[in-house]
Amino acid sequence: MAGPAHAQSVAVTSIVEHPALDAIKDGVKKALSEAGYTEEKGLQWQFQTAQGNTAIATQIARKFVGDQPDVIVAIATPSAQAVVAATKTIPVVYSAVTDPIAAQLVPSFEASGTNVTGVSDRLELARQVEVIKQLVPDARKVGMVYNPGEANSASVVEQMRELLPTMGMSLVEASAPRTVDVGAAARSLVGKVDVIYTNTDNNVVSAYESLAKVGNDARIPLIASDTASVARGAVAALGLDYYEMGRQTGRLVVRILKGEKPGDIPSETSDRLALHLNATAARKQGVTLSDELRKSAAQVIE
Repeated sequence: MAGPAHAQSVAVTSIVEHPALDAIKDGVKKALSEAGYTEEKGLQWQFQTAQGNTAIATQIARKFVGDQPDVIVAIATPSAQAVVAATKTIPVVYSAVTDPIAAQLVPSFEASGTNVTGVSDRLELARQVEVIKQLVPDARKVGMVYNPGEANSASVVEQMRELLPTMGMSLVEASAPRTVDVGAAARSLVGKVDVIYTNTDNNVVSAYESLAKVGNDARIPLIASDTASVARGAVAALGLDYYEMGRQTGRLVVRILKGEKPGDIPSETSDRLALHLNATAARKQGVTLSDELRKSAAQVIE
């Protein structure tokens, strides 16, 4: 396939580095190379992470706007909000944003008519609760550790507050405004919850090991929505393939590099869900994995 006619520039920013977000960045780069956009052929690629700090995310956004790249890719809600606030003209493609409407990135999932499009990692929460019920059938109280300052997490918590009572359960919340708060927030749930569910909250995912320690010590099952968290101590996750989501995001970038306007491209979601299980975590957290569950899993870590 012929490469681009002139040098193109893509600037990528992520709120923090952790396995899911890193996989998105790698997937974006893969999609670009599949379309003939490589650094060997003149693609200018730059990547910066905000290390979990929204003030740094704002600085990176301003720097990127000053650089005037052809497209800015913003991974995760806080980085996407920073970039969208910084430019109304440079094309922005967001990725791994659970609720882009609540985050005020786009008015709806339709074509925005603005400089913004992207890929949401919104999950159908009823399916997440079904996984909780399969693994912990007697669960009545579901704990959630989250950063209330992260729009995607606040949105999921709000939905879970409404959804769980319809399924015979209730939500117990513990806030972790910083990564260092995750362990203490998890400990505050001990004795109050039957299971802990985690969404793709960037603070929680960055400090998942501290959550896993609490789950193992207190024998509270951890169920995640980020499949990379399973290797780090969750019993299970029904989640998206973030590398594939990166490629999906990258294909939107390619369309813009080839001349389409971001405002003409509707936002997308991904429905490629896979169940991942961790048998060691299950034993430590007091969960029995049925043969049926094991058979339905894309991966079982023994």
